[in-house]
Amino acid sequence: MMQGETVKEDRDTKAKVPTGAAALAKGLTLLDIIADADEPHRFSELLKLSGLPKPTFARILKTLIAFGLVRQDEGKGIYTLGPRFMELSHKVWDTFDLSSVAGSELQRLSDDLQETVTLCRLDEDRVLYLEERSGQGLAVRVDVGQKVPAHATAAGKALLAFQDPTTLRRLLQNMSLQAFTDQTITSKEQLQADLTLIRARGYAISLEEHFAGVNSVAVAITGKDGQPVGALAVLGPSSRMTEGQIHPIGRELMAAARRITGVAGAVAISSQPRPRTNRANMAKPLECVLPWGAQLGESPVWHCGENKLYWVDILKPSVCRFDPETGSNDSCDVGKLVSAVMPTNDGRLLLATQDGLEWLDFASAQLTPFMHPERDVAGNRLNDAKVGPGGAVWVGSMRLDASQPTGGLYRVTNDGNFTVKETGIAVSNGLGWSPDSRVFYFVDTVLGVIYAYDTEPGIGTLTNKRIFATIPESEGRPDGLTVDDQGGVWVAIWDGWRVNRYLPDGTLDRVIDLPVPRPTSVTFGGENLDTLYITSARTRLPAATLAEAPLSGGLFTCKPGEKGIASSEFEVRG
Repeated sequence: MMQGETVKEDRDTKAKVPTGAAALAKGLTLLDIIADADEPHRFSELLKLSGLPKPTFARILKTLIAFGLVRQDEGKGIYTLGPRFMELSHKVWDTFDLSSVAGSELQRLSDDLQETVTLCRLDEDRVLYLEERSGQGLAVRVDVGQKVPAHATAAGKALLAFQDPTTLRRLLQNMSLQAFTDQTITSKEQLQADLTLIRARGYAISLEEHFAGVNSVAVAITGKDGQPVGALAVLGPSSRMTEGQIHPIGRELMAAARRITGVAGAVAISSQPRPRTNRANMAKPLECVLPWGAQLGESPVWHCGENKLYWVDILKPSVCRFDPETGSNDSCDVGKLVSAVMPTNDGRLLLATQDGLEWLDFASAQLTPFMHPERDVAGNRLNDAKVGPGGAVWVGSMRLDASQPTGGLYRVTNDGNFTVKETGIAVSNGLGWSPDSRVFYFVDTVLGVIYAYDTEPGIGTLTNKRIFATIPESEGRPDGLTVDDQGGVWVAIWDGWRVNRYLPDGTLDRVIDLPVPRPTSVTFGGENLDTLYITSARTRLPAATLAEAPLSGGLFTCKPGEKGIASSEFEVRG
């Protein structure tokens, strides 16, 4: 009560209310209270905080609801800001002078990159060029006022990817996917897959999709409501802007877009890595056996039958097979976001993709759907997955931009049935079991927490949930994990330049420092399961960090002294 009165007095003191506008001032004060609340308030709580007589309060609240400024959830008995605020925010962004604000960023990018930089907006299913800055010498030229197809350009795909679902469905329904080169996407299913990948990656690329010999990369400039108000794009000759050079430019554009509007990007994978520190704990010898430069290497799993390591590059997207005997790495491009790979007993692989769990024939790159535990959950994707004791698949999920805790954890049996094991997870990640299969470990990356549960081998019941270890945000975030035959838990620390080993009681036992900031996951492999494999990422790393850590995205190995536990194969039914 006293806190509410203080808030009211402060606001009344600061506001100079004209004569006759007292009722309006009271209504605006009530809106402030609702907007500033950490958790939605009930009627009685708002009444106390407002300091108003009940009849006056009820009359004002009813009026605010009638005008759509406040929304009442009758089931829960709570009050939040209403949909009218979303409509008003759109009107604010409609009057936002994007060209004026973005002009300095366009010129800076053009000077730095020496390529053509454009500012665009969506005009139904086409992209309209609003501004252009060209680098010196030979450059791709675009005309301000020109319209180009959205589906065949990086700018168009960036703008499409971040539309609200209703608008996107309408645009795609009316869109004709004309072919301009043999690289143009002409299938709506393939375009949808590319848009999902763009949302996860943060930027779009076009490799000669509109004009032969011209590549481009673009990011959406989003408003406060998350909807795109424009796009920044860089275009250049494919001989200069190669696929390897496009990704660093994409990261530069993301930073520029944030500077234009002040709107931050995704929370989980866009944070700056902590500075590199003492290398005294570098494993000897630690070797980069594959300087591959993966955008987001993940999900390493040792295939005992083949004596090879399978892993994925989530953002390429591809499934890879590394042969330690020859040092060769075969890559199978799957055309859609893929986050985990698991061996099966019939020679195929089971993947976690943006479309659920799917079978992969590696030789033919043929995908066959199996099941999807979140088929009706819009905006989510599957993330880390493993085959657990007893042969069931355990797979977690996350929101594409990691902005809300909409992820879950599922146990899937070979008949396609599943059970929900956890909900309310921000970024479901590392999974592992103790040597006796009676303890299950699970990571929520955003919270920085590794959980432990008691479980029954092969049955999958989870009880006695507890925090096994917490990694302070200043030290990075826990990602993929594995368990050795002594019960030690090895965890890759994203943005931490290291891998941690914890004892079964949660005590930090050992740290292996790495020459890259973003290790992503770990597993044991080799003939004796005594080699620790470590995947890593280079996605969204600033240029200065990549210069310091050029092996980012590579595959590393060391022999720490412990051995791993053989991974289970998924038992294909029938």
